Amino acid sequence: MEFDIPFNKPYLAGPEMDYMQQAVESLKLSGNGTFTQKCQGFFRTHYGFGKCLLTTSCTDALEMAALLLNLGPEDEVILPSFTFVSTANAFVLRGARLRFADSLPDNPNISPASIEALIGPKTKAIVVVHYAGMACPMNEILTLGKAHGIPVIEDAAQAIDNVYVDQNGSRFLGGLGVLSAFSFHETKNIISGEGGMLAINEPSYEDRAEILWEKGTNRSAFFRGEVDKYGWVDLGSSFLPSELTAAFLYGQLEHLKHIQDHRLKLWQLYHEALAPLEQAGYLKRMQVPEYSGNNAHMYYVLCRSAKERTELAAFLKSKRILAVTHYLSLHASPFFSPKHDGRELPESDRYTQTLLRLPLYMALKEEEVLKVCAQMDAFFKA
Repeated sequence: MEFDIPFNKPYLAGPEMDYMQQAVESLKLSGNGTFTQKCQGFFRTHYGFGKCLLTTSCTDALEMAALLLNLGPEDEVILPSFTFVSTANAFVLRGARLRFADSLPDNPNISPASIEALIGPKTKAIVVVHYAGMACPMNEILTLGKAHGIPVIEDAAQAIDNVYVDQNGSRFLGGLGVLSAFSFHETKNIISGEGGMLAINEPSYEDRAEILWEKGTNRSAFFRGEVDKYGWVDLGSSFLPSELTAAFLYGQLEHLKHIQDHRLKLWQLYHEALAPLEQAGYLKRMQVPEYSGNNAHMYYVLCRSAKERTELAAFLKSKRILAVTHYLSLHASPFFSPKHDGRELPESDRYTQTLLRLPLYMALKEEEVLKVCAQMDAFFKA
């Protein structure tokens, strides 16, 4: 079915195709060429991250993080249940045991209290997911990690260009954990079709990260003239994206401010237009916590029940508007539920049952946002 207002439309900022042509003409199409270096340099200088390595996906970036931490079958990893499966798969592939934490009552991000209750002698990593681009309560989480000597990893797939705010000012998400993973999937703010990046904020991981990135070889050191030959020195895989992917991404990064400004405008329009429905008790609007900035990655609402959410989504679909659900609690998934320790995670399950994402993309017009809101108003008042 085609929709008058789909959930997402990929956006071309303008120079992407020209840059891809430049990459073709350079005769350097494999990874780690000029555009790869430009993208990685952008994230280092613009956000103050440590070493940055583009990857073929955020999934790959998370798998690199798991490799860097040398996780194995005796190790435990704490992570939210309300997240995409890639967050969990990266650590399952290393044989680690997953310990799922619950969400916060006021937003789907991971609860520090739930984390603390799960920390034990086998805990080797805490993984946070900045859902909807909103910052997790990082000071509490980083304090827990430091107190127990446990590294904190940021799954910042949705969090480009957003900040964590405290009494000391604002810090960019992705620069707080020792390792951070980003996504440039076509549904994200900044895209390359598929694509991701690992930010390495702990210098002791930098050299090995580059080796893992280069299929377990020290080839990058060889090309820099640091060694006279290169060979297989560690684990690794083919994590590098092509120069075509990096060229497309760089065209997007050059227009980051324009993209963010427009998305924020649409986000605010949703927020204001849906206020009467919240005041009438029909739904709850997305709320950004005071310690987080807003990168307008998505706009969601919380319905009063799973049944009502299903009916609302179906009603919008009948009006040729696509709104989608997001995510299914991983602790209750067909794959993991037999392995789960039996704890109830009520907040994660509540978001699983009631959260509905509304269309939000660069080509979305203001009158289309108001149309979505008007149809929602019609549904509830019927």
